[in-house]
Parts: sequence; C-alpha cells; structure tokens
Amino acid sequence: MSPAMKDFGIDRLPPEQRVALALEIWESLGDERPTDRLSSERRAELARRNSELDADPGIALTWEAIRTSVGTGR
Repeated sequence: MSPAMKDFGIDRLPPEQRVALALEIWESLGDERPTDRLSSERRAELARRNSELDADPGIALTWEAIRTSVGTGR
C-alpha cells in the first residue's frame, strides 16, 4: 500500500467509496487521460459500460462478488 493511502486515510474507506474516489480522480484527468494505448473500439466499450453504470448504479458488483465469481474469494 502506498504511503498516500494511509496519509489520506484512503485505506480506511469502505471499498465502494474507494472505487468512487478512484473514478473521480480518473475523470478529473479529462483530456490528460492516457487513452492513446486504447483502440477506439475499447474506448467505445468503456464509455458504453460507464454510461450503463451511470444509468443504473445498482448493477455494480463488489470486489468480493467478483472474487467469488472467479474463484478467488479471499
């Protein structure tokens, strides 16, 4: 874990709030986002998924649910 995680108390946030914070930081980059490594198809798919999640936040899965679904439930 990076020192900043502890310095800012990020490590004490619930998973949902950490994900929301990560997304907010990512979105704050605006035109500075490193998208040149993504194909236009992948960018379109990410935009589609983001729009889908914005329209219905209830479809989001927790990390625990994802880990369980791929058999690595820790």
